[in-house]
Amino acid sequence: MTQIAELLAANRNYAAARAAVAGAHPGRHLAIVTCMDARIDTFAVLGLHLGDAHVIRNAGGRVTLDVQRSLALSCHVLGVDTVVVMQHTKCGLLGVTDLELHDLTGADLGFLGFDDHSAALHEDIEVLTNTPYLHPLKVIAGFVYEVDTGAITDVVRWERPE
Repeated sequence: MTQIAELLAANRNYAAARAAVAGAHPGRHLAIVTCMDARIDTFAVLGLHLGDAHVIRNAGGRVTLDVQRSLALSCHVLGVDTVVVMQHTKCGLLGVTDLELHDLTGADLGFLGFDDHSAALHEDIEVLTNTPYLHPLKVIAGFVYEVDTGAITDVVRWERPE
């Protein structure tokens, strides 16, 4: 059976037994920005259920323009007021440069590699807090997920002054 056939078969089983969620508004008014790494089960790691949060994934769990676009819709249209930016240990972007990734991939992109989780999280949260159209956000946190243990380190927190 091919990968596609397996996915379609799995979907038939899922569709027959799925839990329905009433709307697109996340029940916990929460969005998670995290890495696309296959080792991260975002819902399980954070004790979330379907319908609790928007999950935005990309390489490195970095705040890119596309993340900002998604968060603009999340907070203005769908009621999100809290964001968690969650990176992880053993990330493929940790310790590599854009030049190395350009050479490896042939893509002339800004990959946003980083050397330090704390510095990268502080940088990304600063981007979010300084983006005028994201003013509905009230709380932003930066976490690091430890892939070997499943534990989270709470690295940085920001709250909008009242």
